Amino acid sequence: MINKTVANVSEACEGIADGMTFMLGGFGLSGIPENAIAELVKRGVKNVTCISNNAGVDDFGLGLLLQKRQIKKMISSYVGENAEFERQMLSGELEVELIPQGTLAQRCQAAQSGIPGFYTPAGYGTEVAEGKEAREFNGKMHILEHAFKADFAFVKAWKGDTAGNLIFKGTARNFNPNMCGAATITVAEVEELVPAGTLDPNHIHIPGIFVQRIFQGERYEKRIEQRTVRKK
Repeated sequence: MINKTVANVSEACEGIADGMTFMLGGFGLSGIPENAIAELVKRGVKNVTCISNNAGVDDFGLGLLLQKRQIKKMISSYVGENAEFERQMLSGELEVELIPQGTLAQRCQAAQSGIPGFYTPAGYGTEVAEGKEAREFNGKMHILEHAFKADFAFVKAWKGDTAGNLIFKGTARNFNPNMCGAATITVAEVEELVPAGTLDPNHIHIPGIFVQRIFQGERYEKRIEQRTVRKK
């Protein structure tokens, strides 16, 4: 049995370098790879391109990398919760590619599947379609989108085993599964790491073949992006 376990996040991030492209799972602050992000901040890696649904908040998630000016370009679908992101984008300090959320998910999945591109109606007739090939299918116009190319994919799962098989929980089952295997190296951090053969095969969401490195994370904050409670 292949053992893909690494001792810690530092070992999991071996090989990262300035100028690389990273995929980072999560939706808002749910299911983000907190340990990996902290390690990227610690290492001071610079001029990176980040593919992520959103850019975190000012003092958490990818917002920590933005604070340190480590990100050169963000490829996202939603960025409304980060004032520093807005400031850097409007000032021209940060390159930004905003794309429809479904297109973002499918470009990850295309890379995971080894499919170089696909046609989608999303974005046709808008700025999203500028410079892209367009074709008609069944009487409706579609634009050509290409699969992402990334050096590392950092994902976070609820439970995994030493062979890299993963189970996601709740909202963390969003962009995380699509990013597994969509980069040259996929790093999975999990809340609970168990021996291979422990997980029920029927419950596994992502098989270990899509994961190169796995480690047990620690000290998860699991912040709530917007907490709304009922009045007493």
